[in-house]
Amino acid sequence: MSPHYWQKSSYCQEGDACVHISAAPTTVRIADAEPPRNVLTVSVVAFEALLDLVKSPDGR
Repeated sequence: MSPHYWQKSSYCQEGDACVHISAAPTTVRIADAEPPRNVLTVSVVAFEALLDLVKSPDGR
């Protein structure tokens, strides 16, 4: 099993209020801390849809 390389969000605040992302060819892992305690794994397609939704002007 290959190691996961975690990247901290550029919008991170002080302390543990951060989101960490680890991308693989077909999945994206989203964690609440490093080392990750709670990890959500989604497909790349689902993650891209989430980003599109977040970036949309009305959030829909």
